[in-house]
Amino acid sequence: MAFLVPPPRSSPESGARAQWYARELGWATTGTRPVRLLTGLHFDVLELPASAGHAVLRRVGRTGPVALTGQRMRLLVAAGSADELPGLLDWLEWGGIALDLSAVGAGGHITAPVQPGGAVGSPGTAVWLRPPGSRQEVERSLPALGGLGSSGGDAPDLVRLVDAAATECHRARLAHARTHLRTHRPTGQPFAFS
Repeated sequence: MAFLVPPPRSSPESGARAQWYARELGWATTGTRPVRLLTGLHFDVLELPASAGHAVLRRVGRTGPVALTGQRMRLLVAAGSADELPGLLDWLEWGGIALDLSAVGAGGHITAPVQPGGAVGSPGTAVWLRPPGSRQEVERSLPALGGLGSSGGDAPDLVRLVDAAATECHRARLAHARTHLRTHRPTGQPFAFS
């Protein structure tokens, strides 16, 4: 005997969130619970640890929209930027170095943060640290390759943002390694680096 499992239903809250993104920003969503924003259409995403992301925000200053989900930060960048990340990292001489930095582009998605002014749910709910502006403003604010924003905005170019993100991810990794060495080496043993 076969059992059919019904598809997940949208809650009124997730339906309102999906409608807000479609109406206010023109962004495509999955419309399911949790609502997900489709990447690669209007924006791509650089994802990194929140600790490194906060350092990037202090260092770079102006960026496009920024979301936080648990211990991960997501920086929205111009569509197509995800494809550029590996080449940029190589060009900036970060290629081959283990960084906790990734990109989500065409065919991907991220959990939709609560819309600005919306009620935050359970811990770990995606929230905007720097919310998107109006439909006309948001794409101009997205960092892009070879210019100040995808449409002449005042966001940093993608090269500068990726370089800052790679640097801060590397610093976070080194700080974690130092802490791990201090807490896990036998007493009286010197540090050994290879």
